[in-house]
Amino acid sequence: MATDAEKLTQLKSAVAGLNQISENEKNGFINLVARYLSGEAQHVEWSKIQTPTDEIVVPYDSLAPVPEDPAETKKLLDKLVVLKLNGGLGTTMGCTGPKSVIEVRNGLTFLDLIVIQIENLNAKYGCNVPLLLMNSFNTHDDTSKIIEKYSKSNVEIHTFNQSQYPRLCADDFVPLPCKGKTDKDGWYPPGHGDVFPSLMNSGKLDALISQGKEYVFAANSDNLGAIVDLSILSLIMLMYVYNISVTPKTLADVKGGTLISYEGKVQVNEFKSIEKFKIFNTNNLWVNLKAIKRLVEADALKMEIIPNPKEVDGIKVLQLETAAGAAIRFFDHAIGCNVHRSRFLPVKATSDLLLVQSDLYTLADGFVTRNEARKNPANPTIELGPEFKKVGNFLSRFKSIPSIIELDSLKVTGDVWFGANITLKGKVTIAAKSGEKLEIPDGAVLENKEINGPGDL
Repeated sequence: MATDAEKLTQLKSAVAGLNQISENEKNGFINLVARYLSGEAQHVEWSKIQTPTDEIVVPYDSLAPVPEDPAETKKLLDKLVVLKLNGGLGTTMGCTGPKSVIEVRNGLTFLDLIVIQIENLNAKYGCNVPLLLMNSFNTHDDTSKIIEKYSKSNVEIHTFNQSQYPRLCADDFVPLPCKGKTDKDGWYPPGHGDVFPSLMNSGKLDALISQGKEYVFAANSDNLGAIVDLSILSLIMLMYVYNISVTPKTLADVKGGTLISYEGKVQVNEFKSIEKFKIFNTNNLWVNLKAIKRLVEADALKMEIIPNPKEVDGIKVLQLETAAGAAIRFFDHAIGCNVHRSRFLPVKATSDLLLVQSDLYTLADGFVTRNEARKNPANPTIELGPEFKKVGNFLSRFKSIPSIIELDSLKVTGDVWFGANITLKGKVTIAAKSGEKLEIPDGAVLENKEINGPGDL
């Protein structure tokens, strides 16, 4: 069996012949694999983990109020860039193309809402906040066509691609494209931690700095709560070069990172189990552009490597990825902000889509806002069966989205169809028997009900 050194030598030779990617991408990939083979990893001693204090993770309610003078607000915003991570496909929800073009509400997509928000901001304050979209090779072509419809908006929209790395065959560490798999399945985007070097390599970072931009607000394109917040922007303008937002954890937050205090520094850790932690990483980052440039040039952003095993056409492959939030420990003057749950509203599945399309939320000026009529501070828990997994199937099974203002939980399994103007309250379970179609009639009001057939309605 080849030693790690032999694997790396062989890999360098193979990657040199991959003409589909740039020298920067080749070097970045080899460096990532070399770190992985060396066993480099951050070993956290649990005894040293501490709950972050309010000095390290500032409560949102303690932030200074937004400047009352619109001219001062304009000065702040003219230094800002909004960056949305737009590399993901909607395949898990049965869609083709970028996930950001899934219709969320009133016929508007994630991307529509993002542009409308920034349009309103630029119009209100007479500022110029541009929008950057970090695409992957999977979403670049479609996104380039889609954004043409915003050409007459008052938002400058720029795109750049994150890196394209070859998938590694797990058995011999040979790049999959070298074995004839030259289509998109032979490649992968290496996680959103790649945003920093890709921003630099694309030339966008230097261009923004030359235009007087100082800070970037980066967030996932599918997080409807990730909007520009003047209080957080004012906070980072004070002295901080990096801010990451966290929010109180709920029972639904079983996977992801959390913010900890470790040996005097704030950092993100991606633990397999986060039950013991009370805050949850929203992946909303506010970062100083010059600090990014300095650290990328020094090759100092060595975030934890996340091995992601996959299988392509029966071949076991390995993807090595990094997460953007983990970069926080490399920035001096970094801080967290414990924000309200309203700033974390991701749509990862059709169950989330049901929430945001319902009367639980309202839409105005591109902002999806919690309906004040909902008294319970927590959202209902929604579990939909595989029949609802794809967006097309999900939409076809509802004549209209039910009213869920007073719903605590909903679990649906089997071949269930919903009529119009249905109201769900309390705890509702609907289970169609195998091979049977169960229709919930128009106007039905279901409160604390368990339905297993028409006779239960």
